[in-house]
Amino acid sequence: MLQAMDADRARELLQRERERIEDAMNLLADEPEEADDEVEPGDLDSESLYQDEYDAGRREQLNQEMAALERAEARLKDGTYGLSVESGEPIPDARLEALPTAERTVDEDARYRRGL
Repeated sequence: MLQAMDADRARELLQRERERIEDAMNLLADEPEEADDEVEPGDLDSESLYQDEYDAGRREQLNQEMAALERAEARLKDGTYGLSVESGEPIPDARLEALPTAERTVDEDARYRRGL
């Protein structure tokens, strides 16, 4: 049977993930929104409308990633990091290395996503 990931390694992975997310958030925060309410798609210089929409979507994605990170940090604190929130089965270390915020095993995640 697989064991939950070593807590020190988990902390390291989660810290790196936090830094990645915060760096990306800071980059977006440093870029001012350029779209003018008067600019319509197709107008000269309307490319900034696309960029603003892209940045808004990216911000939402990063906020979701930060929420997942905070849930993972709470599981680490509670001693349940590396265990599926669905079944309690261990999540393989290779999955956690690739996705430190993983909440389910690969199979469980696939079923969960199909159900959405």
